[in-house]
Amino acid sequence: MNRGQPRSRLAHLGTARRVWAVAAIHAEVQRLIVLHDRLSDRFAVGDRIVYLGNYLGHGAAVHATLGELLDFRRRIIGRATGFACDAVFLRGAQEEMWQKLLQLQFAPNPGEVLEWLARAGIEPTLHAYGGDLRQGLAAARGGPRAITRWTATLRDAMNATPGHTMLFSALRHAAFTDRGGVLFVHAGLDRSRPLEAQGDAFWWGGGDILALDAPFEGFRRVVRGVDRARRGLVERAFAVSLDSGAGYGGPLSAACFGRDGGIIDRIDA
Repeated sequence: MNRGQPRSRLAHLGTARRVWAVAAIHAEVQRLIVLHDRLSDRFAVGDRIVYLGNYLGHGAAVHATLGELLDFRRRIIGRATGFACDAVFLRGAQEEMWQKLLQLQFAPNPGEVLEWLARAGIEPTLHAYGGDLRQGLAAARGGPRAITRWTATLRDAMNATPGHTMLFSALRHAAFTDRGGVLFVHAGLDRSRPLEAQGDAFWWGGGDILALDAPFEGFRRVVRGVDRARRGLVERAFAVSLDSGAGYGGPLSAACFGRDGGIIDRIDA
């Protein structure tokens, strides 16, 4: 697996006046709609928005969630003062797993990988694109050609849904303001690696960012969207965690950050 990040996979937010960060959604489309309605009244000129990944997984409303994300992006960049760079989508663990599923024919143990993906919450996304876990397991037993035919039907279904392939291809691995500002990640990072070489640490690990005792690469704060303990908004000197448990019975959270990494505003839906 490539452990590095091309610079194009990292979104530079520049001198954004304020940045709104949205925690993991997990296909909770109704909460997302309410959050967007509240956010639209507070989104000001010079603001940007970063979605921190895990749009999929656990919840069943996959198509509606992605449609709502695309619709709000159009609303943001369609303003008289809007730009395409005002809305950034990070790749979460669920999106990474979906891409791995679409390449299942290359896995050394495809049946085991598919079972692990199912335990990790990928099955609602599989259903959204017309897939069936039992058929996938049967294809895994049938060998690479059978798996390739099965994953091709899933890819065709995704390509046939307007905007979905474009959204998946535009996912970034992290986003950051100018140095000295804020770094936005999905779940974690490895303090021993530079930003451009984090690889899968963004999704699976390194240490808990809340344990940071110094700025990472000069950023005043690191903000993440997934907390496996789902503790809500937790603020530390050098890090902030936003996951309030959307998809697990909790609210969907967003917070607005100033250039110094301070929290200016917060929305829970």
